[in-house]
Amino acid sequence: MGNLNRAARAMEKVGIPGRDAYDLPTSKKRFPDGAWYRMEISGLERPNVLEAMIDEMRKRNIALHRLISVVMGATLLDKRELKDFAQLAADAKLEVIINPGPRRSWDVGRQIDNYEGALSGIRYRGSDQLKYVVADIMRCIDAGIRGFLVVDEGLLRMLNVMRANGDIPADVVFKVSIYAGHASAAGGKLLEELGAGTFNPLGDLTLPQFASIRQAVDIPIDIHIILAESYGGFMRFYEAPEMVRVAAPCYFKIEPGPSLAVGPQALYKPWVDREMLANWAREKVKYACIIHELIQENFPEATLSAQGPEDLAIPKP
Repeated sequence: MGNLNRAARAMEKVGIPGRDAYDLPTSKKRFPDGAWYRMEISGLERPNVLEAMIDEMRKRNIALHRLISVVMGATLLDKRELKDFAQLAADAKLEVIINPGPRRSWDVGRQIDNYEGALSGIRYRGSDQLKYVVADIMRCIDAGIRGFLVVDEGLLRMLNVMRANGDIPADVVFKVSIYAGHASAAGGKLLEELGAGTFNPLGDLTLPQFASIRQAVDIPIDIHIILAESYGGFMRFYEAPEMVRVAAPCYFKIEPGPSLAVGPQALYKPWVDREMLANWAREKVKYACIIHELIQENFPEATLSAQGPEDLAIPKP
């Protein structure tokens, strides 16, 4: 037996597929409500942007489920803004996954800003940095937020233990960001074991790669179906029917633009025009409608969750 076969068998013994799923098997896993897929809109930076998105959602009569919110950092919203954001989302039955403010690029260490240094990853430096981000999460919880984006696996494990200890409410959920860089069944399984409720692998994976992750992982997979130019600028709308077939339960993540959080064209900065972001939110809702239409035309067996399923981490203002 060659080493490739030995490696594959050893992987399968620990619950990881020994190869990508080139046969593209149909996933048998579903959301708790029985649905195959849900919609996720990114870049809801301020209450006015959320108001515009909700208005467009109702005009187009499309169910949306999760909001990746305040990517610029929740520290930059005051308490009133956080409470208003939580109330708007709660009234519309939308899950909010908020980005806590203190993170790697806010620190004084500049290794992250060098080409090679950035390869080390976005991780927290020291206990003070961990304390700052936990404090920001607690500040958001006080405003009613119940979902948080996490990049650092050490932070994820710590937050999961804090939740078990009662220091963080039991209904708080953690989503792992694309910035964590996971792209395999082994990575997804690790995050699931550390307490992630859902995770966002790299956006440029193939269908067999998504399918192999689904074989090993039970939590929802968050799939970037359109992603900013800074990340490669791809748009995969016509793959949606096959994506949902092999990767269900999955969230389709809508995040177009020139750049997200880095560079002079980054959208998620506090100085970016609020009305422009509000208009852009409306466009994202339209994209959700198009994705839904393509799935229903080509794979009508797949169902979209209705608005506000019970398992969402809807804010509690």
